[in-house]
Amino acid sequence: MTTTITALDAAALRAHRDELASLLVDIVASGSSLGFLTGLDHPAAAAWWDSLLPAVEEGSLALWVSRPAPDGPVDGTVSWYRESKPNGRHRAELRKLMVHPASRGRGTARALLAEAEAAATRAGVLLLVLDTETGSPAEDFYRCAGWTEAGTIPDYAADPAGRLHPTTLFYKRSPHAHG
Repeated sequence: MTTTITALDAAALRAHRDELASLLVDIVASGSSLGFLTGLDHPAAAAWWDSLLPAVEEGSLALWVSRPAPDGPVDGTVSWYRESKPNGRHRAELRKLMVHPASRGRGTARALLAEAEAAATRAGVLLLVLDTETGSPAEDFYRCAGWTEAGTIPDYAADPAGRLHPTTLFYKRSPHAHG
């Protein structure tokens, strides 16, 4: 099965909002920590995707979706937000890499991450940063993908059940970064 990765502009985000909302609801219901709590419903998830529209429209948020086939359903997504402050325009924060539980183990997360990293390099981003729940499978995934651990913050975020967990911070430098 070949994963198809597509960048979404604001119009495409509007068009796929309900599908993305369903993906988010399913992932949170499966126990993944993405900043949401158990009980996330479709209207709240759709509203969250709508809240991203201004950043996508202005170009500070780049967003991709994956599909198991060109005409298949959306089964994953990733984005990065470019820092707008003058002293940080060289960096971006990787956000919300998520793959539907039924599509895990097929290379979808690797394909999404590779596309986001390549697009960041093309856009002149020299440094990508992210945070993920300490001890989660995502932590090992990022290490295996060449990301460097920067540290851990205790009680940083709650899991979907509301329990506080530490978060591990990671970074990855562009091949074009110096220093």
